[in-house]
Amino acid sequence: MRRLFGGKTPALTADLQQRIRRSFEESAADEEHFPSTIDPRILHVRVILQTFGDLAGKRVLDAGCGKGRFARVLLGEHPAARIHAMDIAMAMLRFVEAPLMPCAGSLTALPYATGAFDALYATESLEHAVDISGAVAELCRVVKPGGRIVIIDKNKDHWGRLETPEWERWFGQKELEGLLRRHCGKVESRPISYWEDVDPDGLFLVWLAER
Repeated sequence: MRRLFGGKTPALTADLQQRIRRSFEESAADEEHFPSTIDPRILHVRVILQTFGDLAGKRVLDAGCGKGRFARVLLGEHPAARIHAMDIAMAMLRFVEAPLMPCAGSLTALPYATGAFDALYATESLEHAVDISGAVAELCRVVKPGGRIVIIDKNKDHWGRLETPEWERWFGQKELEGLLRRHCGKVESRPISYWEDVDPDGLFLVWLAER
């Protein structure tokens, strides 16, 4: 079977899930590599805000939120939104405070009802799901029809540029589009950089989908 993703493709066993969780529990103490804040001017933030539009009264999920740095920016821009922040590591979620709504969970088994959210985003979290197609199905499941999804992650064509854990998987632009099209009516993608005045170098891609 043709391998669609960058990196090896280990099975998502209970032992591997525990190792991934433990890795992020330990990483919560590393503010340099896992920061609790983000510059709201970077394009990774701006594209989410632009894609979602007015979020007043709407439910939004940050899937794989880490310390909630993106969620805090969204809440600052849209204080009337109900923003849920989910992560696998409790140590990360200790940084997520009300009125954000933290929750522990896995991308492959989201602890939310079908159609629970008006919008959802996953920034550099899908790469850790191992079962990428299963995680994409779950991300789409919890978004209501007409809701919008933003995924920002690394391009498998640049695999090897960064040091990665053995479970991390990167994916190609068209490959993830194909997985999203199984569940969404509209899908598009493009390279993205951090800053508006800097051309993308191909490492990061953004996928936009509508249920």
